[in-house]
Amino acid sequence: MAKGTLKINSKNILPIIKKWLYTDKDVFLRELVSNSCDAISKLKSLVGGEDGDHRITLTIDKEKSTLTITDTGLGMSEDEVKKYIAQLAFSGAEDFIKQAEEDSHKESIIGHFGLGFYSAFMPSSKVEIETLSYLEGATPVFWSCDGSPSYTISKGSKTSVGTSVILHINEENKNFLEQANLKAILKKYCSFLPYKIHLGEEVINEHEPLWIKKPSECSDQDYLDFYKVLYPFEQEPMFWVHLNVDYPFKLKGILYFPVIGEKFDSNKPSCHLYCNRVFVADSCKNVIPDYLTALRGVIDSPEIPLNVSRSNLQMDKTVKQLGSHIAKKVADKLVSMHTTSKETYIEKWPNLEIVIKLGVLQDEKFYEKVKTCLLWKTSNDTWTTVEEHLERKSEDDKKIYYYHDDKHLSDFYEMYKNKGIEILFAPSHLDIPLINFLESKKPGLSFQRLDGAADECILDKSREKNVLDSDGKSQSAKIAQAIEALLDNKDVKVEAKSLTSDEVPGFVVMEEKTRRMRDYFSITGQSGLDGMMDKHTLVVNTNSPLVNSIMRLKDTEQTLAKELTAQMYELSLLSQRELSPKAFSSFLKRSNQMLSQLSEIASKA
Repeated sequence: MAKGTLKINSKNILPIIKKWLYTDKDVFLRELVSNSCDAISKLKSLVGGEDGDHRITLTIDKEKSTLTITDTGLGMSEDEVKKYIAQLAFSGAEDFIKQAEEDSHKESIIGHFGLGFYSAFMPSSKVEIETLSYLEGATPVFWSCDGSPSYTISKGSKTSVGTSVILHINEENKNFLEQANLKAILKKYCSFLPYKIHLGEEVINEHEPLWIKKPSECSDQDYLDFYKVLYPFEQEPMFWVHLNVDYPFKLKGILYFPVIGEKFDSNKPSCHLYCNRVFVADSCKNVIPDYLTALRGVIDSPEIPLNVSRSNLQMDKTVKQLGSHIAKKVADKLVSMHTTSKETYIEKWPNLEIVIKLGVLQDEKFYEKVKTCLLWKTSNDTWTTVEEHLERKSEDDKKIYYYHDDKHLSDFYEMYKNKGIEILFAPSHLDIPLINFLESKKPGLSFQRLDGAADECILDKSREKNVLDSDGKSQSAKIAQAIEALLDNKDVKVEAKSLTSDEVPGFVVMEEKTRRMRDYFSITGQSGLDGMMDKHTLVVNTNSPLVNSIMRLKDTEQTLAKELTAQMYELSLLSQRELSPKAFSSFLKRSNQMLSQLSEIASKA
């Protein structure tokens, strides 16, 4: 029997690894099974053979409190055990890759860090190795270490080529001797490793990773079936993007566009991150751009820079390149779908909208790609892009795009529609920042919400009351002055206009920039505008029977005139979603009182 000392700089390094290197203790299983896969891949590259000839077996012995991981890989000689096990942080995988002559071997090697084996000490009081090298005439080797810097090495008892790592599970980690627990951990980390992993009678990794195939080898049903493997309880995805890149970096994966719906949660784990088929994280948040976090699927790249515990990304130029390439592929897919199958694209738009709009706002390159398929619903019940909308506009009106919220149409909306004006609907909370962005990209172009001004297109100049009296005031000016006095609200300016429809008594106008600023502060949760956003204009219709009735009553029934004015104003606010919750109770009370008065009058008639 020979003895040796681990070649490390500090006697405290193993306790540090056990306690601090890995965030999750169950990662030790990923590391040891990955090492077993490497051992098999190395043997295959040296002597050949089929995948089915090899396996990794986990055996639980509760009486002895041991968990054994056995592989049919190339095994190790005594010198190799001393080199790869006894020298902390020496990567056998990297050493093998340097020696390998064929590039095809590189992708099959999973490991990169020699520290992985030492994760075995996290749940263990002692770790042992039984190994036999594939080399002719090799003798078996036994290695044992209790977590201190000292180890023992001697002749072993293994009779078949390969390696067994025996973990003596300590008292506080007995849960790692439960088959159900081990199965869950293996399913999480090792579901797509290339060699069969046996736990008792069950094979853990029964599904092939579809992303390693070429897109031409996969059918639509293959993609749908694989999605069910990844997300068994979710709706079928709308479509997918298969990534298969060899240059300037290696990247494989499948990204699925799920049915997002209204309850989209950007913090929900989405796309899974793998490195050489080994699970790293249930989120690719730092690999793919923020606006693509709704996507599901798998990203796998051996070039993803991970920290030493293979649990977190280290941000660098490669990660940014990966993210840019993924965004480009997604944009290409969207443009292709819009071009070749526009009806399908429109049908899927409600689920694509949030991703595309966020992408436009966050990534200018993405915008340049998808700007031709950024859709808006119109008042004609059709879908259009900004460019298509512009082509249909008259030469006199090409600089203004009218828009409104399609869920809460104001009563004056029909006035615009009756004039044949095509209106773009902007119901999303992203639409205002999107409109600001588009205006910055097209100088001279401006969007105007319908209630952003009393536009000339809804005015009836033939019925304007512009005749001046002896005091030099027009009837329109008198109406505005009277309504403003009856309303008695210092934040509200009143204007009287001749509108094309007699049915609209009035509407509230808030200047476009002011509204956008208010909406921006509302979205971001900021405050401190000191009520400046409460100031607006009430445009009353000089052709409205209600407005004319108020003018007749203001001298004889002033109280009623004031009530009718307040009611008209708050009805306008209500129809435009501007009535505050605080004012709503008084509005209801006044409405009930007026209905009661009307019913009494009717009963006496």
